[in-house]
Amino acid sequence: MSKKELKVNALPISFAEFAKEPVKGLMFICLVAVGYLYVDGKVNYSNQIEAQGKKIELLEGKVDILTNQLRRSDSALSSAMSKIATLQELGKIK
Repeated sequence: MSKKELKVNALPISFAEFAKEPVKGLMFICLVAVGYLYVDGKVNYSNQIEAQGKKIELLEGKVDILTNQLRRSDSALSSAMSKIATLQELGKIK
C-alpha cells in the first residue's frame, strides 16, 4: 500500500462506498455533526456557568454593601425621628 492509498482509506467511509450507499454516508456525517454540536454545547454551557458564578459573587457583594447602607440610613432616620419627637414634646418645634 502506498501512502496515498493509506490516506484515502484512513477515512471511515470512502467515496466509492458513499456513492454506493449515500444514506449511510450522510448518517455518518450527521453523527459527526451532532457529536460536535453536543461537545460544543457542553463547553459553552460550562463557560456560561463560570461567567454567571462570577457575576453572582459580584452582585452579592453589592447587595451586602447596599444592605449595610440601608441599615445605617434606617438608624439615622430613627435617631432623627426620636429627636424630633422629643423636641415636639418639649415645645421647641411644632
